Amino acid sequence: MLKGFIAGLAVANAFEWFAHKYILHGVHRSGQPRYSPVPRSMESHWAHHREVRKQEFADECYVQGFEHWRTRNEVMSLAVVAGVASVAFYPFSKGMSLAALYSAGNYYYVHRRAHLEPDWAKASIPWHYDHHMNSNQDANWCVTRPWFDYVMGTRVVSSADLKEANPLGIPLPATFSKLLTQAIESVFPAKWVEQKPKLLASAVVEEAEKQSVA
Repeated sequence: MLKGFIAGLAVANAFEWFAHKYILHGVHRSGQPRYSPVPRSMESHWAHHREVRKQEFADECYVQGFEHWRTRNEVMSLAVVAGVASVAFYPFSKGMSLAALYSAGNYYYVHRRAHLEPDWAKASIPWHYDHHMNSNQDANWCVTRPWFDYVMGTRVVSSADLKEANPLGIPLPATFSKLLTQAIESVFPAKWVEQKPKLLASAVVEEAEKQSVA
């Protein structure tokens, strides 16, 4: 059962990445609005993004609880996904079925707490803080753990203080955490936001202008 539970956590994290990217954010379409197979969830999620950017990572919908339509939408969506997944997994893996239920509950707990306690989020799940507050909001798709962002090459770090201690996103002894990070990032490296010094950027612009005049 333990192996099934661990496998279920990995599957849940992969689904978290997929659903966030393709359902909640939607797919870019040239000259058209983004497409999502669940438009209501995409509408809710982009409203969440706008609120978080204005309120320094906080979102009042979690204060209002079920009185707010976005909270109800999130909980109902998680309940549907967890219910379907747990039933589908149960015949061949009770561990995976349990993991589906746990992952849905954990997702809501982590996401809700993050937007009620921004300082906690910044320290505990910096990848999600980066997702909202980074210049590129189409990256860092995982919420609970950054596993599949590393696997898929979408972990984009904006600053050193928002870099998790290790790609598992789990508190570990410093020495082991460092070795684990080196091992994983040798295969699945995190990306960093390119930040050019202003003086260097100005020099590049001036040089380009000189060349264009010449």
